[in-house]
Amino acid sequence: MSQPVMTAPAAGMRTGWKSWLSLENRFVPPVFITLILLVGHLSYGILESYPKTLLAIATSVAAELVLGRTFFGKWPNLASAYITGISVGILVRSPAYWPFALCALLSITSKYVLRVKDRHIWNPSNFGISAMLFLAGDYVASLSIQWGNFLAPMLVIWALGAAIMYRVRRINITATYVISFLLFALLRAWITGAPWLSEIAPITGPEYQLYIFFMITDPRTTVRSRRGQCVVAFLVAMVETILRLNQVIYAPFYALFIVGPVALLVEMLIQERRRKAVAATA
Repeated sequence: MSQPVMTAPAAGMRTGWKSWLSLENRFVPPVFITLILLVGHLSYGILESYPKTLLAIATSVAAELVLGRTFFGKWPNLASAYITGISVGILVRSPAYWPFALCALLSITSKYVLRVKDRHIWNPSNFGISAMLFLAGDYVASLSIQWGNFLAPMLVIWALGAAIMYRVRRINITATYVISFLLFALLRAWITGAPWLSEIAPITGPEYQLYIFFMITDPRTTVRSRRGQCVVAFLVAMVETILRLNQVIYAPFYALFIVGPVALLVEMLIQERRRKAVAATA
């Protein structure tokens, strides 16, 4: 039997779906993070307030527009700014409004100011949130709500997140971190004598959904090789465990804050040495 010939519309439709979930489509992450927000807030009220979240988003977008135009002379794509703003709106907790605006401003500014070899080395929202938690701990806290006893919201987010990460070739980072987190959670339970479920429970929270699907997988601030990405994800989970064992409350944010830039700097150093070696033998 002869194989059916795919018609042009059918071929275009399949190509369209593939391109929609491609790494080049900047709309997929904003849509997904909005879904996390809607599911989390409608189910468990994870937002501090709508005005504070909108303030964080507006500040991120405004800062991106001004700094992008000032530093590079062009209007930037705002998908990253939207993700940063909504992440700040979800993860930051404060009775005041100014921490949301300041955190968003610090996050976006870090992309333009803290650069090495024309590349920013911190995930913007991780930098802003870590800085606020460390420097303004009396005014700022982080979201720490779990999904409760209901697995349905978490399973929906995980299924969609895993599918998108697989399509954009970042599932290795998320999977390595999750597996490492679970193994280290068992180790922490053994060391401290705490119930193992209490050590595993944090990964079911909305803050970890943002963390494993957006912060640690950020293409602009992760090393390029897949093996290196897995090693870095493992090291982030290891440093997080060390911090947790030392009673550091915001261990995941600080772990990525420490490990991520160091990994990028090491990669840059290795690449520079390779270039020099090739030039010397040429």
